[in-house]
Amino acid sequence: MTTKEELQHHADPEYLKTVTLYRMAVIIKRDWKKVNYAAEPYLAAMATLNSIDYDYGHDSGKSIVLYFLSNAKSWRGEVARAVKKELKRRCK
Repeated sequence: MTTKEELQHHADPEYLKTVTLYRMAVIIKRDWKKVNYAAEPYLAAMATLNSIDYDYGHDSGKSIVLYFLSNAKSWRGEVARAVKKELKRRCK
C-alpha cells in the first residue's frame, strides 16, 4: 500500500471502528509528524492500551483519550479529523 492509499485507509471511518487503541496510536504517530509536547504522554499511554475500557496506572483509558484529544488541537488533516471523531465516539 502506498503512503497516499495508506492515509486514505486510515481516514476510513469503518476501518477506524475496528482498530485497537494502540493501533490508533500508531496511526496518529505516522500522520502527526511533530506531536504536541502536551499530547505526547497521552499518546504514549494510548499505545499501551487495547481499548478505553483498560486502565493506565490510576487513570482510565477513557480519561487518557480525553486528555489526548484536549491536547491534540494542533493536529489537522483528513486522518486527524477521522481519528478524533472515532476517539470521541468511543468515549461516549
